[in-house]
Amino acid sequence: MTRQDLLLIPGLLCTRQLWEPQIEALADRARIAVADHTRDDTIAAIARRILDTAPATFALAGLSMGGYIAFEIWRQAPERVERIALMDTRASKDTDAETIRRKDLLALVDQGRFNGIHDRLIPLFVHADRLDDDALLGSIRQMAEDTGKDGFVRQTRALMARQSAHDVCQSIDVPALALCGRQDALTPLEMHEEMADLIPGARLAVIEDCGHLSTLEKPEAVTAEMRTWMDA
Repeated sequence: MTRQDLLLIPGLLCTRQLWEPQIEALADRARIAVADHTRDDTIAAIARRILDTAPATFALAGLSMGGYIAFEIWRQAPERVERIALMDTRASKDTDAETIRRKDLLALVDQGRFNGIHDRLIPLFVHADRLDDDALLGSIRQMAEDTGKDGFVRQTRALMARQSAHDVCQSIDVPALALCGRQDALTPLEMHEEMADLIPGARLAVIEDCGHLSTLEKPEAVTAEMRTWMDA
């Protein structure tokens, strides 16, 4: 079977580690690269930087913030995207309440309390049953430390200013997957149902007993869905 180029984009405060289970499991199916999304403070600039070094054409998967960037990559260069997976993400902009929450987190950074962000976000990132999973929570904290406070600030500013992607959804004409954890608290199932309805021919996949960071919480189930998507 011919291996595809697969570009993976992590979420906020996440790194390559978010995708490690899939990188290993899909190595037989794809040549995999993980995008850097820490150096710019707008979604458009992040997408341009990624496109500058990406293969000529590629399969594209983004989780959470990575999904917002994937939408922008499609907006800028749809002819280069062979298929798209939008995972634990959404097409809508932030609500007013979410903007306030992001500003509160930026205020913590300004106060020199970057490490306090973990405790605020982890209950939103994982299923409630995994809040005592030391290995998983350790991975999340390590990814945040590797991203660093400056990277987090740039990412947060980009997220706060992003556009709605409803128009992008309607223009997608390649095999598309909308995937989420059943108990995703940040981007709930109904947001993925909306995307699947807007994208012609999109397939909706729901990972049971799973929160927002599905690739780490339920790696085997997510990898199986991604393999089906890549074979579509």
